[in-house]
Amino acid sequence: MEKMWAPWRMEYIRSIKQEGCIFCDKPAKEKDRENLLLYRGKNCCILMNLYPYNNGHIMIAPYEHTHLMETLPAEVLTEVMQLAQESMKILRKEFRAEGFNLGLNEGAIAGAGIAEHIHFHIVPRWAGDTNFMPVTGHAKVLVQGLKESYDTLKPYFEKIIL
Repeated sequence: MEKMWAPWRMEYIRSIKQEGCIFCDKPAKEKDRENLLLYRGKNCCILMNLYPYNNGHIMIAPYEHTHLMETLPAEVLTEVMQLAQESMKILRKEFRAEGFNLGLNEGAIAGAGIAEHIHFHIVPRWAGDTNFMPVTGHAKVLVQGLKESYDTLKPYFEKIIL
């Protein structure tokens, strides 16, 4: 059995969990940069992950507070996929992503860190992004800060029209 180590995730695991739901609370505020909110759609928003696996790791969250994918109407699921497509185009262009992991973890047992509100992850990938640093140095190298990444991506997300 192969083991995959992600020691940098301990910061998230050990962090004090906020009251409420970030996927409900952050879009309700008008502090998009502070909350790393890149896009507000009709049914969904796009936020940057505060504890990213890679630079440009974003999440698409429906505004509807639900933990089950099957409760989402077709128009919400369509918007999620359209936003995933647009997001990948942006990340491919601006961050030169060579591939992506796209998915959701439904339920804590499946690995959802915030199981009460379904959300979809898009993680850009590059050749060699799983290198020796996490294994030998127990560190993940992120080449750009979150706010700098936000400032780079925000103008592109403002141009999305669905």
